[in-house]
Amino acid sequence: MNLPKGPDSLCFDKDVFMKDDFDVDQFVAECRKQVQLEEMREDLELYYKLLKTAMVELINKDYADFVNLSTNLVGMDKALNQLSVPLGQLREEVMSLRSCVSEVIQAIDNQLSKQEDLQKKKVCVLRLIQVVRSVEKIEKILHSQSSKDSSSLEISSPLLAGQILERIATEFNQLQFHAVQSKGMPLLDKVRPRIAGITSMLQQSLEGLLIEGLQTSNVDMVRHCLRTYATIDKTRDAEALVGQVLVKPYMDQVIVEEVVKSNPSGLQLMYSRLLDFVPHHCRLLREVTGGAISSDKADTVPGYDFLVNSVWPEMIKGIEERLAYIFNPGNPEIFFERYSVSMDFVRRFERQCSSQASVKRLRVHPSYTSFNNKWNLPVYFQLRYKEIAGRLENTISEGLETAPAGSSFHLQVSEVLWSCLVRCWSDKVYLSPLAHRFWKLTLQLYSRYAKFLDEVLTKTPAPEVQKEPTRPLPSSASSTSSRTSLDEGGSESGSPASLSTKQLVYIAADIQKLQEKIPELSEMVRQRLEAIGIKNFAVVEDALADSKICLSSSIPSLNTRMTQHLTERCCRFLKSASEIPRLYRRTNKDVPVRASAYMDNALQPLHQLLTDSSGLVNPQTAQEWLRVTLSDCTQKYYETISEVLSSVKKMEDSLKRLKQARKGASAAVITGANGGPTDDSKIRLQLALDVEYLGEQIQKMGLQPSDISMFSTLMELVKEARDLAEQNQ
Repeated sequence: MNLPKGPDSLCFDKDVFMKDDFDVDQFVAECRKQVQLEEMREDLELYYKLLKTAMVELINKDYADFVNLSTNLVGMDKALNQLSVPLGQLREEVMSLRSCVSEVIQAIDNQLSKQEDLQKKKVCVLRLIQVVRSVEKIEKILHSQSSKDSSSLEISSPLLAGQILERIATEFNQLQFHAVQSKGMPLLDKVRPRIAGITSMLQQSLEGLLIEGLQTSNVDMVRHCLRTYATIDKTRDAEALVGQVLVKPYMDQVIVEEVVKSNPSGLQLMYSRLLDFVPHHCRLLREVTGGAISSDKADTVPGYDFLVNSVWPEMIKGIEERLAYIFNPGNPEIFFERYSVSMDFVRRFERQCSSQASVKRLRVHPSYTSFNNKWNLPVYFQLRYKEIAGRLENTISEGLETAPAGSSFHLQVSEVLWSCLVRCWSDKVYLSPLAHRFWKLTLQLYSRYAKFLDEVLTKTPAPEVQKEPTRPLPSSASSTSSRTSLDEGGSESGSPASLSTKQLVYIAADIQKLQEKIPELSEMVRQRLEAIGIKNFAVVEDALADSKICLSSSIPSLNTRMTQHLTERCCRFLKSASEIPRLYRRTNKDVPVRASAYMDNALQPLHQLLTDSSGLVNPQTAQEWLRVTLSDCTQKYYETISEVLSSVKKMEDSLKRLKQARKGASAAVITGANGGPTDDSKIRLQLALDVEYLGEQIQKMGLQPSDISMFSTLMELVKEARDLAEQNQ
């Protein structure tokens, strides 16, 4: 239905009213975007008038038809009644005709079914006739041969006998086909004994002829026999016959347990003799079946694989039955040697196969799978795991023992770890089927070593400072003979389980060395994995990177342990600064001109660290240990000196007040007999000399005093003390 066209000035399209999804709210919203509501109402009223006018015109146009509608229908009932009678008659005639046609179709279907049954019976009869004819034909050939001197015929003309058997086989193949198609027929049951006799005779004749052909190396006779076997679909029987007649006797001679055990290389020699069987005894069969390079493809008989189905099963059967002891994994070294020699034998046998398809058939053969499953590789790995991991555990239980001379590592546990890692992938231990297990063991060894370091660095008790009674410093703080350093035992005093500086240095050096050797191990693993076809080496590299990070995780604990250890040893002597006032007060000692002896003792562990770490760890690492240690020591040293100076100041103030109270009676206590520096000035001067000596030693260690936190504050403190001492002189 077409709506009348409105003026072009309308704010809407007339066709929108005819849409099925017309919505009033949406219509109003769209129009309001263009005009105001008053203008939209005016446009709607205008178009309403147009619609009303168009409707009136339509009614006026067809008015006569509307009025005459009832008049035109007069007499329609009578006309319809007149049509009902002939329509009923027509319906009866159509139904009668349909019934007749259905009867004819049913009769035709019955005839077709009978004809189909007759055809099937005819085919069955023809097949049975063919079966009988084939049986009679074969028997006729056999009777004609039996009437002659068959033995002399076979001797004089084995080729003719082979051709006759090939004719019989062709006919027998047809007989078998028709017999299978006629299965269940009564006549077939009567003929079946005759078929069984023919089958038995044919197999016996073929076996005898094949054996004779193999013994006499008659290529044509063997070719006819194998072709006949293929014709009657008995290729597996021919392969089994070759295995029993040709292969088994040779295996019985070669696979002898006493012979193998009598020679250290007996197993390898036996495998070599087994491999010699193929070129020496299977040449004829390979030439006939196309397995030899020189064989003529036109005269080959396809469908045979004697190496896979005849030679290999008999070899494996003989090995599994007579040499079962070689699969014993009790001694891993002997097991590894036997397994390696055996797998080399398998690879060499595969190279003797005629094609890649033959190799694939060999690898899916049940005896191939059985032979591989005989080798108990999981037990072998468990023994290797116990050997390798047990060695590392035993070394860990011994603690941080020093590595033997000539080792690239400094700790025995690190040396053993690396030797265990290398042993996992060595030629005398690694087996490719166990690559995933040895890879897992490699990661476990790294993890165990890292855990051991973590236990050593975090759980080993820290060195305990010996509780010694307070001892007076030497009578002369500047005496050269008093500047003694502690021996090795004294420098590492503490509990028996504590770590020494040298051990901590060795740990850091070995961690660095192991991280440097990870690329070497990575290349070793890459070669092994590439040999078994693994191309995605990124996963292995990521795992080794994680192991490297695992080793690095011990470095923060090592650094903390090292600096704590050095700080405790140094501060043990720096505390002697609190004894300086006792040396100078009321002793009339000379003015100090050099540092106290305790400074050398306090700095001796740091000098020893430089000596021990030289050439073992990165200089930057040693410098960082020194920097952190000196910063901690300076902090504590500052506290000690600050307390000493504060005490001296208090004592000095107290004496001054006392002097004022006694009006100079005690002046001799503060001032020397000859009016020299006071005792407090000597104390301040000695402390200043000690701190300045510390700064000099810091520079000799390769550091700058500015690198040490609190050292500048300490210098300012003693500088003020020195200035005060100079003022009091």
